[in-house]
Amino acid sequence: MRYSNEKNDLLHGYIIPGAIAVFLVIFAGFAIISLRYGRKNASVDVLTSDINELEEIFKKINKTAKIISFDHQKNWIDFLHIKKDGFIGSEVGSMNLEYPDRWEGPYLKDNPTYRGKEYQIVRTKKGYFIVPGDGVTLPNGKVIGKDIILDENADIKALAYDKNGLRFNNNSLTVRIDIG
Repeated sequence: MRYSNEKNDLLHGYIIPGAIAVFLVIFAGFAIISLRYGRKNASVDVLTSDINELEEIFKKINKTAKIISFDHQKNWIDFLHIKKDGFIGSEVGSMNLEYPDRWEGPYLKDNPTYRGKEYQIVRTKKGYFIVPGDGVTLPNGKVIGKDIILDENADIKALAYDKNGLRFNNNSLTVRIDIG
């Protein structure tokens, strides 16, 4: 004959399973928050790493081959894989060089992209800037070309310090490049 204890039945029947369920819900909440926050931080790491690498490459190009200009207001960065003897003239992609014979490419094996979009160099009244491509959704939720318009009048320097612009968690998502 089995001895029944009301307290024991209550403990095993309701309290322990309820506590386990509450624990699992809290654990799942933390996991979801960590995933969302971690994914945004990973995105920022990729963006800043790519942009910093591109900045160094363009500094090197300007030092050796001297960048004169770019053809368009927005220029896709889709030419860094071109070999030293892979072009004729003074233009590599949309970039014009003063000393094309000093081109040391390829600088990269593949052109960098973020979420399938190539980075771009944007010309404004305040200079040239490397930014993610049009259509890219930034970690702050803003979309380049839709929420953040990068035309000739854009103040990209100011956007680099604006959390609703080209900044996320104290990371600038753009860099100015010098030419000439």
